[in-house]
Amino acid sequence: MPVAYTSGTMARDAAARFDVVVIGAGAAGMMCAATAGRRARRVLLVDHYPKLGEKIRISGGGRCNFTNLHASPANYLSRNPHFCRSALARYTPRDFIALVERHGIAWHEKTLGQLFCDDSSRQVIAMLKSECDAAGVQWRMPCEVRAVAREGSGFRIDTAAGAVACASLVVATGGLTVPRIGATPFGYRLAEQFGLAVVPPRPALVPLSLAPEELARYGDLSGVSLEAEVSCRGARFRESLLFTHRGLSGPAILQASSYWQDGPASDPIRVNLLPGTDPRAWLAEHRRAKAHLATLLAERLPKRFAQAWCQAHGLDKPVAEHADRVLEDAAHGLADWPVHPSGTLGYNKAEVTLGGVDTRGLSSKTMEAVAQPGLFFVGEVVDVTGHLGGFNFQWAWASGHAAGEAA
Repeated sequence: MPVAYTSGTMARDAAARFDVVVIGAGAAGMMCAATAGRRARRVLLVDHYPKLGEKIRISGGGRCNFTNLHASPANYLSRNPHFCRSALARYTPRDFIALVERHGIAWHEKTLGQLFCDDSSRQVIAMLKSECDAAGVQWRMPCEVRAVAREGSGFRIDTAAGAVACASLVVATGGLTVPRIGATPFGYRLAEQFGLAVVPPRPALVPLSLAPEELARYGDLSGVSLEAEVSCRGARFRESLLFTHRGLSGPAILQASSYWQDGPASDPIRVNLLPGTDPRAWLAEHRRAKAHLATLLAERLPKRFAQAWCQAHGLDKPVAEHADRVLEDAAHGLADWPVHPSGTLGYNKAEVTLGGVDTRGLSSKTMEAVAQPGLFFVGEVVDVTGHLGGFNFQWAWASGHAAGEAA
């Protein structure tokens, strides 16, 4: 959604007037528009992309992991970790479930409190569209926003379909993930235009790549998965880890990727290959075994991975023939295997964008810019990023609702 920057002067053609203009018709934008419309506000929803709610459509394997029963501030990353508390407390997962059920959408819980549609994510898109229509929201879509400027106490927005004016402007344009469905840096640029700081964005919930020497050891394991406990910078996740032809993926890796930082001094991803087991005690039980360690590990881990890991660590003899020091190192490695990613697979493969509009410039209650009355930022464009499993949608609903109640 490109924006042309102005010094505050724009063509003075007649502008259609609205109480609220929401830029971005994704999860947060539609929630905000519907909420404001129910307050009898005259609302216009603008989006440059021709398809409605594409990120909702592709989420959750097409079934939309629309919230998580356990959503709390602990599930979010931000330079201001307390910012999300107010919005999440005032619009909870139960509130969204009630909305889903009013629309007759059947749902189910998977692991760890993750909720999905029984049928299709398109039902959530249709529900939000219906809520907007019932609240009298007007649409311009597809419609490019060309410029935004202050006009008195409100705003003037120049769009491809003509100029509009409003008292409140809500920016719900998302992050940089999945550019093929229209992601752009519009929201960040608009924030900077109005003097708000932006925490540098980067891909999050994203697969990690491995360096060539590591791929030489593990690259042919593509498709192999195992349960592991993966940790990085104090965060710890016990879920599945998946090997790919480029590196590592799977829920545990995606979660840890939000904490991993690229660069020459980056921390490794640390992997416990036998969570819930004491590797020292386990190896002690097999100290006199004539079998190779890879054979024993294949009882606990995928055989191909056990063989590759043991080969990479020089553990290619029967257990009984290894020195105690070698087995001590093996036990440590099984409990705390350091993996050094070479990078991420970028925004095309990321689920969300980490960083965004600095929350220190926003009201945690309303999402309004403190120094720019009437200007709001909601959803992924804000520096609030959830864990994997429905938390980012819950932030979209909660922040969109908070702004919709105030705009």
